[in-house]
Amino acid sequence: MPGEPQGKGRVNFPFPYTPYSIQEDFMAKLYDVLEAGKVGIFESPTGTGKSLSLICGALSWLRDFEEKKKQEEARLLADEHNGQDKQQQPTSCRAEASNCQGSAGELDWITEFMQKKEEQAMVDRLKEEQIRRKKREDRLEKIRHNVQLKYASKRKRLDDDETQRLLQLSAEILSTELGSDVLEQLDHEEEELILAEYESDEEKKVGLRLDEDDDDDDLEEEHVTKIYYCSRTHSQLAQFVHEVQKSPFGEEIRLVSLGSRQNLCVNEEVRHLGVVQLINDRCMEMQKNKHGKKSEGEESEGKKRRVSRAVCPFYSYEQMQFLRDEVLVKVKDIEQLVALGKETKACPYYGSRYAIPAAQLVVLPYQMLLHESTRCASGIKLKDQVVIIDEAHNLIDTITCIYSAEVRGSQVSQGLCYPLLCSVSSRLKRLKAKNLMYIKQILYLLERFVSILGGNVNRNPNVQSISQAGTELKSINDFLFQSQIDNINLFKVVWGLSSLFGFVERDGATSVVKTNKEKQKMAGLQNFLLTLHQGSDKEGEFRYRMASPLMQIEGFLSALTNANQDGRVILNRQGTVAQSSLKFLLLNPAVHFAKVLKECRAAIIAGGTMQPVREQGCVIDFVCHVIPPDNILPIILCSGPSNQQLEFTYQKRDLPQMMDEMGRILGNLCNVVPGGVVCFFPSYEYEKQVYTHWERTGLLTRLATKKKIFQEPKRANQVEQVLAEYAKCIKRCSQVGGQVTGALLFSVVGGKMSEGINFSDDLGRCVVLVGMPYPNIKSPELQEKMAYLDKTMPRTAGPPPSKMLIENLCMKAVNQSIGRAIRHQKDFASILLVDHRYARPSVFNKLPQWIKERTEIKPAFGLAFAALRKFHQEKKSCYGSEAS
Repeated sequence: MPGEPQGKGRVNFPFPYTPYSIQEDFMAKLYDVLEAGKVGIFESPTGTGKSLSLICGALSWLRDFEEKKKQEEARLLADEHNGQDKQQQPTSCRAEASNCQGSAGELDWITEFMQKKEEQAMVDRLKEEQIRRKKREDRLEKIRHNVQLKYASKRKRLDDDETQRLLQLSAEILSTELGSDVLEQLDHEEEELILAEYESDEEKKVGLRLDEDDDDDDLEEEHVTKIYYCSRTHSQLAQFVHEVQKSPFGEEIRLVSLGSRQNLCVNEEVRHLGVVQLINDRCMEMQKNKHGKKSEGEESEGKKRRVSRAVCPFYSYEQMQFLRDEVLVKVKDIEQLVALGKETKACPYYGSRYAIPAAQLVVLPYQMLLHESTRCASGIKLKDQVVIIDEAHNLIDTITCIYSAEVRGSQVSQGLCYPLLCSVSSRLKRLKAKNLMYIKQILYLLERFVSILGGNVNRNPNVQSISQAGTELKSINDFLFQSQIDNINLFKVVWGLSSLFGFVERDGATSVVKTNKEKQKMAGLQNFLLTLHQGSDKEGEFRYRMASPLMQIEGFLSALTNANQDGRVILNRQGTVAQSSLKFLLLNPAVHFAKVLKECRAAIIAGGTMQPVREQGCVIDFVCHVIPPDNILPIILCSGPSNQQLEFTYQKRDLPQMMDEMGRILGNLCNVVPGGVVCFFPSYEYEKQVYTHWERTGLLTRLATKKKIFQEPKRANQVEQVLAEYAKCIKRCSQVGGQVTGALLFSVVGGKMSEGINFSDDLGRCVVLVGMPYPNIKSPELQEKMAYLDKTMPRTAGPPPSKMLIENLCMKAVNQSIGRAIRHQKDFASILLVDHRYARPSVFNKLPQWIKERTEIKPAFGLAFAALRKFHQEKKSCYGSEAS
């Protein structure tokens, strides 16, 4: 059970085992940040128990905060009761006091009256919240222990399934005997003849208890203080949920896991679409079909033929309520939530959102919390709540990516086709005048976009070549003026586009169901547009392909509503109009993250490798590690075996003598380092160039006599296979012995193996970084960011902000790569930074603190080699077979 505070200012944090002292310090600092309502930056490498420390520290604060809140509520209610007795004071006494005070007394009386009115309103609100809280607690307790309720709900689902199966069987039989045309005419009449289900008196009682107070108890409780925990991937979120389940809070915390439709959808018809955009489109269409009313056009057509309007069988409010309660009763991860959705025939995507108001801990991906419109659509309210952002080393890049947008010339052309298809169809009369105006504005905007790319809307974009290829950057205002769209209200157009999606989906839903005669009659523009998408076997594919470009265009138009100084528009003209693109680049991610910080009560930004931040104002920095100093040997190597200075700049790294020197370094390392060696190169191209050079000179063959060589694949689906073979080779060498002592893996900084991969123990006894992976400073996007920082950031005595940006990007990638090794307290490894520039103070100070404190700068290779040999020999004698 959670412990109580012990000692002055000290909290006894519940923990599944005896915590390290550094974990206790972590939780205490975290508690202080949440209590003070500040922003905390926590650097805690893998192996320090960061997730468990976050869970126990944050939930201990939440437990104490809720207890203090209840005590304060009790005090206010007691004061209100005592205040009623004080109001019995005689009127003559109050009048006498008022006469003595004169006009000042009158003002005091008015102020006192207003204060009492506010206090009474607060007391009334507290009483109402107590009632709602009691209802929620009773309801969840009833579900937790009442098996009969679960049985009744399951019985109802089975009956629904059986009814649906019989109806489908009946329809198949009728279709075979009478034909599909007769069946369509009978369909709407048969639905009205379906008998209501029979329920026994006992089942009705259980159902009443299950649905009791549903109308006025949607668990919309503003008083529930929440902790929003977000991370980068669904696998990281699932791991966090498993840690919560194992923690002392696992049985009592109300946790809900949120995710995308791609991860939570249980409708196989929708899931098989695969692409996120198509899944979202189809899901929204099915909702509109379920709730939307038929228009006059659809009703008139319905008299001629049956209109197919697919609905999702899992979008049942009653079943989603049951799923919501099950989620709140017991902690579940994404996989368990999906399994529950399949079992209960309820949508986990929407059911989990119904659980947000009453939840105490909400687990969700980055994008859902950081993107404002997604946050609002998901029902996430950050006002006075706590936000924890884990794996935050990519926070700035994530925000920049979320709020940037790009549309290709091919998508703009598709976008032109689809609204035109709608406007010339026979259903044009269904559109209101305002919607027609929006369509015309969107068509005009798309025409201008094609024009500014150098194309013509009347020609095929795939064969229309661009006369002046190249990249051009413009401010938002300049782009609007040059495109001649500065007089259009983009906010209204974006709103109109979102409204257009509904019309597009409804029109598509009716148009894809055609009889043979209708297919023969289809001609003109519709037939021409359909031929643009040849190769689509399914008619539905055309509709989905056409819907997705509109979503991209809406995102681009929304991006253009940013402030002029916060972004740039990149015109990339390449080859043909279809290959060209328009991209919005966000330059100031701080303006969007500031909204999150402004709303929430406190924010925790945590990661394994965070940039050092001084304690300043409301920001608190905390760094911890549990790796013993003797278990890590970081070395900055300035020269090679032949005394060649190591400087892998873009101008020097291609020299044969530089590549030969790097080969000699690896050859010596493989002689003294057991197990696995992971060597990171700055790019895939340079790794391939070095590999080819070593293959030609015979160095690769000499390396293979000591370590079996593996290369990081470019394809993501091949990574697991390479890693499995790499680990299998190392394990076999450690068991069998022989001349080959392990494996050598060539990887790339910023590649698929530089983040999220665990090279613990023998998988990574030495990590080598070749050169410094500076980004391409000739990139137009990066140049614009550099210019923006130099213009907006205050100048200091140090280097300009643009140079600091370049170094930060480089060292962030370096820190992620070297963090792949040393994954727990008993792990050990050496780290070799092969470039003399790492010794520069501005670069050296950007290493993680726990690594920087132990880093040795070796001007000569002989000194470095001696230190490496001694380190691994000592570890081999200490750990025995683990180091072999």
